[in-house]
Amino acid sequence: MRKWTTTRHRAAAGLVLGLALAGCAGLGVTLGDSKPQTPDTAMAGRWILAAPGAPTCGMNFSNAAGAREGKVSPEGGCPGNFYLSRTWALDQDALVINDDENNPLARLRLAGGRFEGQSITGLAVTLAPPPAPPN
Repeated sequence: MRKWTTTRHRAAAGLVLGLALAGCAGLGVTLGDSKPQTPDTAMAGRWILAAPGAPTCGMNFSNAAGAREGKVSPEGGCPGNFYLSRTWALDQDALVINDDENNPLARLRLAGGRFEGQSITGLAVTLAPPPAPPN
């Protein structure tokens, strides 16, 4: 019976440690010399902003090669307050889109080649490169 208790305690300790590490990873906490993930995306060009129940709109991002910030020019019909978008910046692990008064409109996280998240008002949005033209 003592061996069963030891095995059970080891399993419980392993589970607690695993959950703790998973929680740290989800919160952006890093251990040792590792650094937080930063989006390494070339932002220059046209991206498509989408929100549920709203038409999509084009967002034109400009910057110098390798820059981590720049200007954004929204096309007409953007959902929420995104028609006010003027600047963008890659801030640690997120893309921040700001309005003409430098107030944040959204903070989006990189997820599989596109950005996902919510606007400051709670609107769920995605920002993705346009689909490739057919051959």
